[in-house]
Amino acid sequence: MTTPQQYVQEKAAASGSSFYYAFLFLPPERRAAITAFYAFCREVDDVVDEVQDPQVAAIKLAWWQREVAQSFAGQPSHPVMQALMPLAKAYGIEARHLDAVIEGCQMDLEQSRYLDYPGLQRYCHLVAGVVGEVACSIFGRTQDSTVAYAHKLGLAMQLTNIIRDVGDDARRGRIYLPISELQQFDVKAHELLKRDAPWGYSERFTALMHFQAERAHRCYDEAMALLPEADRAAQKPGLMMANIYRTLLREIERENFQVLHQRISLTPVRKLWIAARTHLRGR
Repeated sequence: MTTPQQYVQEKAAASGSSFYYAFLFLPPERRAAITAFYAFCREVDDVVDEVQDPQVAAIKLAWWQREVAQSFAGQPSHPVMQALMPLAKAYGIEARHLDAVIEGCQMDLEQSRYLDYPGLQRYCHLVAGVVGEVACSIFGRTQDSTVAYAHKLGLAMQLTNIIRDVGDDARRGRIYLPISELQQFDVKAHELLKRDAPWGYSERFTALMHFQAERAHRCYDEAMALLPEADRAAQKPGLMMANIYRTLLREIERENFQVLHQRISLTPVRKLWIAARTHLRGR
């Protein structure tokens, strides 16, 4: 029989995410906490990505809301919550954090476009900023400004995801690039569905993506400026993730934003190498 700890470990490993490589360098209890929290995020995110019927997905997310409330009342039933709850108090993980992640996934069910950047930032806050806040507490923080760093880094990484997934998301009926910015660069929504690469890419689209990438780079720089020296060593796993994601962003730039017909990614070996290098350098 699979234990809750084995369940979350398998869930995290199966995702192939960059996050998993950063977890490998943590002490056992912190690794157990971040693995359980990350498995929760994956479970909730998978509801939106894998359930075809929006009504069924909404029912499943409502179930997760009840499960969170029940778990913090001392009765977790799902293996993810059974793995997470014994560690929640020690690392400052609260029901509001998990509820925020669920709320972000609900936004994906209810909203497929964002009018402007402030609207997109709200979504990024829920699905990435709050995740960063929990992660930085698990890694170990002593300063309040570390929370601000984690939120800004979460935003930078989510913007990188959005850039990488423009084509995939458009085929799912979702466009995260703000409508006001599509209009600014005269890019029509239907153009994001083009797959006749590389000749299907317009100069307008490339200019729009340069604009998105520059903003993401600014967020990475702002995040690093916010990280206090006192917490830098403890926050190494976050710095590993930042370096992996920023390397991915630069790879996308090198490929001239050919993201409509393919999903540009880093190999597992490269991610592990970046994580190990960050661990040794401390930055």
